[in-house]
Amino acid sequence: EVQLVESGGGSVQAGGSLRLSCEVSGMTRDGYVIEWFRQGPGKEREGVSCIKPNDGSTYYADSAKGRFTISSDNAKNTVYLQMDSLKPEDTATYYCAADVNYGTYCSSGNTPYIYDYWGQGTQVTVSS
Repeated sequence: EVQLVESGGGSVQAGGSLRLSCEVSGMTRDGYVIEWFRQGPGKEREGVSCIKPNDGSTYYADSAKGRFTISSDNAKNTVYLQMDSLKPEDTATYYCAADVNYGTYCSSGNTPYIYDYWGQGTQVTVSS
């Protein structure tokens, strides 16, 4: 069974940095994508950044462009989200999710509903 475990959340001041990790286990095929989502208080879950580890293709939401960097260490089965220049509006619970469907790819059109597996979430709090 596929399992995703996030870590690396915490509390920082505006302008600070955090690196989130998503450890993937139980994956039996290539070609999947991992996306980071976030959900702030009273807000809908939104996609932040996506990566397809077997070819390195990525996607960033406008809110993440220029500040966040997604990467994968395939030897460690781990996807990272480096978050720099954090803002109070980045405060949210961050989740990683896996889409294992054949032919999937990173796209602005990917909604939370297509993802098959989810981690438990890690809290990021940015104070002003």
